[in-house]
Amino acid sequence: MAQNWQKIREDFPILSRTIKGMPLCYLDNAATTQKPKAVLQAMDDYYQKHNANVHRSVHVLSEEATALYESARKKVKHFIHAHSHKEIIFVRGATEGINLVASSFLAPKLQPGDVILVSMMEHHSNIVPWQWVAEKAGAKVVPIPITQAGELDLDAFASLLNEKVKMLALSAVSNALGTINPIKQCIAQAKKFGIPVLIDAAQASLHQKIDVQDLGCDFLVFSGHKMLGPTGIGVLYGLEKHLQIMPPYQFGGEMILSVGFDKTTFNEPPYRFEAGTPAIAEAIGLGAAIDYIEHIGIENIYAREKALLDYATTALKKIPGLRIIGEAQHKVAVISFTLDDIHPHDLASLIDGEGVAIRAGHHCAMPLMKFYGLPATSRASMCFYNTEEEIDKLVQAILHAKRLFSE
Repeated sequence: MAQNWQKIREDFPILSRTIKGMPLCYLDNAATTQKPKAVLQAMDDYYQKHNANVHRSVHVLSEEATALYESARKKVKHFIHAHSHKEIIFVRGATEGINLVASSFLAPKLQPGDVILVSMMEHHSNIVPWQWVAEKAGAKVVPIPITQAGELDLDAFASLLNEKVKMLALSAVSNALGTINPIKQCIAQAKKFGIPVLIDAAQASLHQKIDVQDLGCDFLVFSGHKMLGPTGIGVLYGLEKHLQIMPPYQFGGEMILSVGFDKTTFNEPPYRFEAGTPAIAEAIGLGAAIDYIEHIGIENIYAREKALLDYATTALKKIPGLRIIGEAQHKVAVISFTLDDIHPHDLASLIDGEGVAIRAGHHCAMPLMKFYGLPATSRASMCFYNTEEEIDKLVQAILHAKRLFSE
């Protein structure tokens, strides 16, 4: 597959765009990935040929739409190796999935003095929901320290584990640093204390094979738009034994078996947690994205992106005054950096004029920025459809910006 990467780029229409007269060089894939034609066509096909609500009618269109929607659920089940399709809940994204678990699973259990462990490198979406339920219960959120290299301090982590910990919420991959966390090891340690574990796999789902049964996690979330799929759709995986006893997160149509003014009976999982008309086209698009990823192969994607990461790291380190933030031994193709005393927003704005799209800011990881004593970083994040030539273009754009700021 390695010799076909240039051909694969043709599957992504947006990559042929020009920005301000320059060819688009899209290096903001950790924020959202671009979409292949197969995903766009699957969604368009649904709207043109099968558009109807799901689970509600017996006419042909509704039956076709329901089959497509539920087929996407089964694709997700296979993709992450869940035990049952009943463990797959469609949500708007990883953020909603975390909020659902915090509110429906953990909040009823929390007592004053209880602890929720998160790492210092977490996205705000894996911090704030836990803070909210902790504050109401008199519990607290405790951060797991990290090293200057941007890796979990595993000794400190082990010392924090005890019977007061009621949840471990950990990202598989840091969105700000690209660090690949040893989640299987951490889950095994937490399980010795009976601690339930939620894994935020938003940054991992495109780049690493996920096997929830092998990991042994209780919950796992990811977002469609970070793995070539559409926005507005994500997945919450939960062990069926948990989902069966969890109360609904939202209320309305679809999530009920019967409604009366005296009593309402809720549906079985996963439908209990999918109130209202779902994101039907988006779920179908996510299913198409999974098909596309599996056609290329996760192993091939990882190898290609590792090559891009190595190339970019070597090239960026040659730029005087550029400092890479977070150099973990195991990373995905994400590089955060600073350049002299140039603010990352200024740098990103300037190189945008050359068609180079990167992210600048705190990356929804303010505690992590505080750890490094920085207000923000620039972040270049690559995907398998990027090229070495685009990395060269990034380097030249940074050097040009550096010259302009030095004048």
